[in-house]
Amino acid sequence: MKDTLMESLGISILEQSPGYVKASMPVDERTRQPFGLLHGGASVALAETAASLGGYELVDKETEAVVGLEINANHIRGKREGTVYAEASVLHRGRTTMVWEIKITDEQAKLICISRCTLAVIKVNK
Repeated sequence: MKDTLMESLGISILEQSPGYVKASMPVDERTRQPFGLLHGGASVALAETAASLGGYELVDKETEAVVGLEINANHIRGKREGTVYAEASVLHRGRTTMVWEIKITDEQAKLICISRCTLAVIKVNK
């Protein structure tokens, strides 16, 4: 994922299967806010990345793509260093939309953020 936000934030895909994605992201100078905590926007970027990659695997890549339509996040616990892990699971797979739930946890499996992302399935011309 060269030259993308994934590269800038250090996001890695660890596992992927139909309807599921697990990704990681470091908590470091790229992803912290000025007070030294994991930036909520970085958590949301990780959540939408995991959901979008998962959604893309569920569409016909010849004629369709997915884009974020809506995302929300509840930031449960602060994190100053280490790594966070996003586990994204599809809740709804429709013809024109998908809804994904993303749980972001730390190395001790403590919940850092819970997010829900709605993807639009769009037609592409190739």
